Amino acid sequence: MDVLTLSRLQFAVTSMFHFIFVPLTLGLSVLLAFMETRYVRTGDEQYLRMVRFWGKLFLINFALGVVTGITLEFQFGMNWAQYSRYVGDIFGAPLAIEATVAFFLESVFIGVWAFGWNKVSKKVHLLSIWLVAIGTNLSALWILLANAWMQHPVGYVLRNGRAEMVDFLALFTNPFGILKYTHQLASAYTVAGFFVMGISAWHLLRGSNRSFFRASFSLAAGFALLSSVMVAVIGDAHAFDVAKTQPAKFAAMESIWQTSCNVPMHLFSFPDEKNACNLVEALPVPGLLSLLARHDAGGEIKGLNSFPPDQRPPVLPVFASFRTMVGLGTYFILASALAFFLVRRGMLERYPLFLRVMVYSIPLPYLANQLGWIVSEVGRQPWIVYGMMKTSDAVSTAITASQVVGSLIGFTLLYGLLGFVDIYLIAKFARKGPEGTTVPVETAEPAAEPLTAIGAAAK
Repeated sequence: MDVLTLSRLQFAVTSMFHFIFVPLTLGLSVLLAFMETRYVRTGDEQYLRMVRFWGKLFLINFALGVVTGITLEFQFGMNWAQYSRYVGDIFGAPLAIEATVAFFLESVFIGVWAFGWNKVSKKVHLLSIWLVAIGTNLSALWILLANAWMQHPVGYVLRNGRAEMVDFLALFTNPFGILKYTHQLASAYTVAGFFVMGISAWHLLRGSNRSFFRASFSLAAGFALLSSVMVAVIGDAHAFDVAKTQPAKFAAMESIWQTSCNVPMHLFSFPDEKNACNLVEALPVPGLLSLLARHDAGGEIKGLNSFPPDQRPPVLPVFASFRTMVGLGTYFILASALAFFLVRRGMLERYPLFLRVMVYSIPLPYLANQLGWIVSEVGRQPWIVYGMMKTSDAVSTAITASQVVGSLIGFTLLYGLLGFVDIYLIAKFARKGPEGTTVPVETAEPAAEPLTAIGAAAK
């Protein structure tokens, strides 16, 4: 493989591995802030135990997320020097703000929160977790605004062979970035909701700490339901914007080859890139794609054949990732709605099969996030900055394939080790349960016991 292919593979490996940790950090920080707020307002000790237990898992995940994110920025200088030279004036600004403001905020106050128990007042401790939550979410904002500029460049001029920023406000208010950010936040909150529900379900199946995990499941069910619905609503608006700003990506997402009006959505289809058509098309819903893309059932959608072959993204990975992501998103709404219903009716533990399903559902929102990233980044190809700079023109010219192979192997081995450590630690502490509250299985509460006050409050 050449330097370009190896560099793309390396960035894909490191960014997708880093992106395993980011969504849980974003969502769980907000859940922790809510739990601690309830503790400070009500004095309910169960909320305090929830903050301590879920907070321990949050800290493990946060630490691994920080470590795996550091290498990404180095790669812009090492592997993508031509890109850095061309757009560094623009791309560097949001990353600098992220590092000096958002990351500084979260990294300082996570120390106050982790080590401040019994050393600062309850209100100061509560403020620290809210600042951590705000910092992590702001950090995502600046990174996604930088990425959104690559997807839909705004507020720049081309001067002296470089892109230079002339309107920072345009970058900050880029509609593509706002939709991307809010869609990602809702997706991250869904990860956290299913993470808490899945671990709680595991303990409920074993009858340990039922009151504690019933309350945790109850809180997470409402959080996941609201988040998964928001993912669908914002995702629809985001797809509408993609159809307008990146028509080739939208055509690949739905495997549309011919430009036409009143385009149906085929519930079953399969692309044939070699012959620029679909091998299978079945169960069409008339006008639905036009309605989604143009908000007009008779609207025109530009097909892939309208673009030169060298300006089309790889269709199969984008199409398959998008369809799978949408299917998973539908499942999240249905599963979290059922979970919320069972919690409200106090019937959750009467359905152990559903609890097992929720345990096995923990990885699914992670998978959906990764698929969304593939749709976004692979769907943008062959452009690294849409319509301005091709990925093939962005790679460094001063490195060799053997050097990239060496760093790729190093990153893969290191990240594999970190991944093993992360899974081991989270599984260890998740199985252990909250400290000092273990209820033996034989003396556990009966399954039919109604929700506790904390569970009712969470609703």
